[in-house]
Amino acid sequence: MIGVGIVVPLAERIELLARFFLDAFCRVERTECPCFPPACGMRETVEQWLRLAGLKESAIEASTTLVLLCAVLALAWVVDFVVRKILLRFAAALAKRTRSKWDDKLLEHRAFHRGAHVAGALVVYALAPAVFANWPSLIAIFRNVLKAYVVLVTLLAITGALRAFLDVYQANHPESRVPMRVLVQATTIAMWFIGLIIIIALLIDQSPTVLLGGLGAMTAVLAIVYKDSLLGFVAGIQIASNDLLRKGDWIEMPDYNADGDVTQIGLTTIKVQNWDKTITSIPSYAIITDSFKNWRGMSESGGRRIKRAIQIDMNSVEFCTQDMIDRFRRIDDLKDYIDEKEKDLHDWNAKRKINDSVLVNGRRMTNLGTFRAYLVSYLRNHPMINQDMTFLVRQLPPAADGLPIEIYVFSGDKRWAAYEDIQSDIFDHILAVIPEFDLRVYQHPSGKDVQEIASLGQGLGAARQNRGG
Repeated sequence: MIGVGIVVPLAERIELLARFFLDAFCRVERTECPCFPPACGMRETVEQWLRLAGLKESAIEASTTLVLLCAVLALAWVVDFVVRKILLRFAAALAKRTRSKWDDKLLEHRAFHRGAHVAGALVVYALAPAVFANWPSLIAIFRNVLKAYVVLVTLLAITGALRAFLDVYQANHPESRVPMRVLVQATTIAMWFIGLIIIIALLIDQSPTVLLGGLGAMTAVLAIVYKDSLLGFVAGIQIASNDLLRKGDWIEMPDYNADGDVTQIGLTTIKVQNWDKTITSIPSYAIITDSFKNWRGMSESGGRRIKRAIQIDMNSVEFCTQDMIDRFRRIDDLKDYIDEKEKDLHDWNAKRKINDSVLVNGRRMTNLGTFRAYLVSYLRNHPMINQDMTFLVRQLPPAADGLPIEIYVFSGDKRWAAYEDIQSDIFDHILAVIPEFDLRVYQHPSGKDVQEIASLGQGLGAARQNRGG
């Protein structure tokens, strides 16, 4: 009898509770919930359940709100957990099996992970009227906060998607002239600017147009705060339209101690990796306002310029004797030149009946002119010199440091190390053959030269003393 006395009331309560739930979810047409009609019936069901539990009437309302709030938050957490831990993991595993780079980059920049937080927020948003049914003003505040949260999460997800787009674009178009990084950064800033205005408008429960109307007075302040961004955006457009700079270009900008390859073109800064592997950041607008040297033209051409001069001691320049001419004729690169030049000079002097007993009369070969002719022939036959580009072996104005003979040619190999090797080999050879033309390279006296002069002076002094003795 005791067992029956316990079981029967319990069965009655369970039956009554079941009726409450069925009645709550079947009275959809009679509810006036603005968002999710069954939610209002759910609140009535919880109230009936609390009354069955013996709770005092004065505590029913607050207890119902607390229970519903905990239940809604728990449900939102479960939905968030299912979306992030189960669905996203499934999506990540599926992305690894596809050939497309888009899904991998979206996962890498966490665009899906950030967007997944919207699911839990929508659950809370839908069930908020049931939780705060007796506080309409609190419902509005709570839902505005949730709207602002959804906008914030959406901004974060779109930011990740834009970064993924940038990575995919740069991977597919490494040589593109479009400053896509600048455009993406500008889009991100504009998007966040508009998004923050919407978030603030939602939190203060005002129309965004009211805030936008008040921004007119803040224009000067915004211009100062976003000066670099605005200047960088304008500079980015000019850089792209005029094709001034690309990623991978070698530039020199002494004012910023930059000398290396461009690694990144951003909205506000341009990063240059110098040859010593340091990184220099240059304001984007400095490319427009300041001067810089871009070596792209050299990279895209058929060679790299060699421009270097050797100083010849002018005291070693002289007319060629017959012995010198015979010696020069034995040089393979000069044989044809000597024969042709000798015939040309002989004909010219004979036609004018020049008295060749005096050296200054008529035209004669010089060791310096013959040396220049040798350099032309040597470089014309050099396999690493581009013969289709500017080719000069010229004499510059004499100076206190001697007479400069400048080599102005282009190497066929543009790689830095190879270019330096070609240039060094050429001038090693030139310095070695200069004495063969009875010429001397001019250089300032060294310590050894001073010692030789001093020892020569001591020898002359000793000789004088011996004579006097």
